[in-house]
Amino acid sequence: MSALGGPKQTGGIQPPTAMGLVIGIVLIVAALALAYLLVQMAGLIALVGIIIGGVLIAFGVHFVPVGGAPAAMGQAPGIATGVAMLAAGAGLAGLFGGAWAAPLGFGVALAGGAIGGGLLMAITCTMVNVIYVFGMGIPAASGKVDKDPITGDTFPEFKSQGTEGHGLPFISWVGGVIGGALGGLGGTLIYLQLLDVYQAQLPVILNATVEQIAPVAVSLAGIFAVGMFLVNAVLAAYNITGTIEGPHDPKFKRFPRAIIAAAVASAVTGIFAIGLLQLVGVF
Repeated sequence: MSALGGPKQTGGIQPPTAMGLVIGIVLIVAALALAYLLVQMAGLIALVGIIIGGVLIAFGVHFVPVGGAPAAMGQAPGIATGVAMLAAGAGLAGLFGGAWAAPLGFGVALAGGAIGGGLLMAITCTMVNVIYVFGMGIPAASGKVDKDPITGDTFPEFKSQGTEGHGLPFISWVGGVIGGALGGLGGTLIYLQLLDVYQAQLPVILNATVEQIAPVAVSLAGIFAVGMFLVNAVLAAYNITGTIEGPHDPKFKRFPRAIIAAAVASAVTGIFAIGLLQLVGVF
C-alpha cells in the first residue's frame, strides 16, 4: 500500500488478473473446439498456428524501439513514430516476403518472413542513427540504463539535460531487428495457416479447381493476415503505452499481458476467418 492508502505501486507492470486468465482460456478453448467442428483437424491446426503467430507478433512489438514525437526532437531514444505504425511496417514487410516465398515451402516462407521483417528494421534503425548523428548532431544515449548491455558503452556523459536520452543505442538496434523478425515470422505463419485452409476447403465449397480458387485463397489469406497483424500490434501498443527503447526498457517486462491478450484476440479473429468458409458455402 502507498502512503495515501492506495494500491501498491508496480512501476507500470501489472500482472494479468485471475479472472482475465480464466476468461481468456475459456475463449481460446471455445475457439479451438469451434474450429475443429467447422473444418475438423485442419481447422484446429490452423487456429493453433494463428494463435502462435499472433503471440509472436505481440511479443516482437516489445522489442521495437519507439520514441514517438519526443524522438523527432532528439529528446528520447528510438524511432520517431508510434508503436503500432512501426510494428506494422516491419511486420508487413516480412509478411509480404513470406507470402512471396510460400510456393517454395513452409520453412522457406517462414524464413523469408522473418528475414524480411528483420531486414526492414535493420535498415530503418541504421538510417535513423545516420539522421540523428549526422543530421541532428546528437549521440546515442539511453535514458533507461547507464550502460549498453551488449557493447558496454556508457550513456550518462552523453545524455543532454532535460531529455530522456536520444539517438538509437546499439541494444535498441538489435531489439528492433529481433522485433521485426518476430513480427514477420508471426504474420507469415498466420498467412500460411489460412492459405492452407482456404486452398483445401474452397475448391469443395465452390466446386472449382485449386488453380481456379488460388487468387481468392491468396487474397483472403492476405487480407486476414494483415488484419490480424494490426490487431495484435495495436494490443501490444496499448500495453506499452507510449515509447519504449527495446528489450532493456523496464516496459519490456509488461509483455506477458500482451501475449495473453494476443492469444485470445488471435483465437477470436482466427475462428472468424476460418468460419468464413462455412458462410461462403451457405450462400
